[in-house]
Amino acid sequence: MEKLTNKEEEIMRTLWRLEKAFVKEILPEIKDQNLHYNTVSTIVRKLEEKGFVAHEAFGKTHRYYPIISKEEYRKHFMNLATKRFFDNSFKSVVSSFAREEKISAKELREILEIIEKNK
Repeated sequence: MEKLTNKEEEIMRTLWRLEKAFVKEILPEIKDQNLHYNTVSTIVRKLEEKGFVAHEAFGKTHRYYPIISKEEYRKHFMNLATKRFFDNSFKSVVSSFAREEKISAKELREILEIIEKNK
């Protein structure tokens, strides 16, 4: 699975939220309001080439929908980041968050409850 550019990720987040959309429905959701319709259309077609979206044809227009779920994408890149930056250790990931005070003791207890529940 390829890493997406920031704009591609933004469009994918929009498609995940909307589930199905024409380019004209995606355009107002993009933060950079200076993007032209043709630019967004080109990015969506690139996403289709990369295997992230597919389309339904309605005459000459297309309605796009994600074929890679947000969960699949997140899981793939969390695993990749963990492997690259944390020696493939999820313990190191969580420890890093704890050291940087990005996660509280309460949240860690909740994570432990989830782990225990899934055993």
